[in-house]
Amino acid sequence: MAFAIVLVMVVDPYSGAYADAAVAPNHWIVINGQSYVAQGTYQVSATHAAYGVTQRRAVVAAASSGSAPPAGVPNPGSAKAVALQVLQSRGMGNDQYSCLVSLWDRESHWNVYAANPSGAYGIPQALPGSKMSSAGPNWRTDAKTQILWGLGYINGRYGTPCKAWAHSQSSGWY
Repeated sequence: MAFAIVLVMVVDPYSGAYADAAVAPNHWIVINGQSYVAQGTYQVSATHAAYGVTQRRAVVAAASSGSAPPAGVPNPGSAKAVALQVLQSRGMGNDQYSCLVSLWDRESHWNVYAANPSGAYGIPQALPGSKMSSAGPNWRTDAKTQILWGLGYINGRYGTPCKAWAHSQSSGWY
């Protein structure tokens, strides 16, 4: 009886890069098309073929920065469009918008009326929901009021939507 194990490594001889099946693909995130952040600790090799230089270093991603899949362009007039406009007015980019979309997709699916038995309410799932009255009297029904309150909460507690998303990813809540 014969037994064999086959290990496969894909190599591009011109790039100096390689793909390794031992590293799950969801651990690698492309940022700006050229930089890579590894979520975890990995050994990284960089080789410049013309000079034969190899550099080895451990890479550890900052857990507080977070990242999320690109959210895409929101429908005009939607709650997501309001959130994007507010974030842009505060100097934040699409990365923060994508984190916010992922966070509130998980929390409420962007439903202004989302409620759960714990008393959490609205798009940001404020607990209790009545806390959002500090952002406006129409907090029960107005997406912009809920978004403004939710972003204020995120700013005060985490600093950015991506940091809130990272916390949510690691703990299951934000």
